[in-house]
Amino acid sequence: MDRHDVSDTVTAEIVADLHQKDLKVQHEFECRGLTYWFDGKRKTAFCLIEAPDKNAIVEMHSKAHGDVPHSIIEVETSIVESFLGRIEDPKRAQDTGLNIINDTAFRIIMVVSLSKLSLTKKDSKLYKTTFSKFTSGIRKILKKYSGNIVKQTDYYYLASFNSVTKSVHAASDIQDLNREFNKQNTKEKLNLKIGLNAGVPVTKKQLLFEDTIKLAERMCDIIKGEILVSAEAKELYKSENANTFIKGKGIVSISQTDEKFITILMDYIDAARTDANLKVDNFSKPLGCSKSQFYRKMISLTGKSPNAFIQEYRLNEALKLLSKKAGNISEIAFQTGFSSPSYFSKCFKKKFVLLPVAYLNSLQ
Repeated sequence: MDRHDVSDTVTAEIVADLHQKDLKVQHEFECRGLTYWFDGKRKTAFCLIEAPDKNAIVEMHSKAHGDVPHSIIEVETSIVESFLGRIEDPKRAQDTGLNIINDTAFRIIMVVSLSKLSLTKKDSKLYKTTFSKFTSGIRKILKKYSGNIVKQTDYYYLASFNSVTKSVHAASDIQDLNREFNKQNTKEKLNLKIGLNAGVPVTKKQLLFEDTIKLAERMCDIIKGEILVSAEAKELYKSENANTFIKGKGIVSISQTDEKFITILMDYIDAARTDANLKVDNFSKPLGCSKSQFYRKMISLTGKSPNAFIQEYRLNEALKLLSKKAGNISEIAFQTGFSSPSYFSKCFKKKFVLLPVAYLNSLQ
């Protein structure tokens, strides 16, 4: 899939015409143009093309009309269809001479992240029964609001929406469903986080919607609240709803300034995750703030002190690695920045109730 950043004078008719010119010469370069998307507001166009390599796409565009792409990434058609709903020109567009397609490729991305408040050795019968109904309920809600499920596990859902209003209402319904689940499972409650962000499929990264998904996931990891809405998603919701935005019910909107802070913070932590000597003072320079300013911002966004946040981040990363059996306990302790396996085990048990070895045994 490629991306074209076009000028303000480019219209849907022009893009449709360029697509037809590609189709006329595509065979010369062993390419097959499947379909395209055009966003007149953001002035971006995206082409889905089967091709032997990136150079063939550039040469095809160059000969057809000279408008070469600004970036190209390799994609799986099944993933494209999950995100964008199609991998070919819509039938309704094929009756017109230019096949003008009214679809922007701009999507609302929802990340649903679930986690147990404590790890138990064995799930109760009630938990298993209600959890099965709960996850089935999530899928039904996403379908009800026209959300396309891109990826799902028991504790993670990634979905794509055309409408930000539908995505917010879906998030609210999932939140209600989670609260009902927790009423029935008072000893085995689930922590729910939903991140909503908006974006385009191709940026400078190598995966579809990579930047959009990453921010949505990071909002879930960092921000206190249950439904976290990015600045752009909030503005889109207001534009669809008479300039108003839903308040209460654990819904938190994130400013662009906070988004930038989250991105810089997590990029830095991800890069320094193995450093057992990582200290709060290390963050001042990359974030451009003093130690006291950093402390206040962290309390405001996360409800935790910087030191508590860093330790929780490390423990959550360790839990992921343990779940994947990506090493022994000592290796995972050092990979996630703990100074010793014994200290790691102590911290892990304090947060998750079980020792790491007991958790590993529970996976067998």
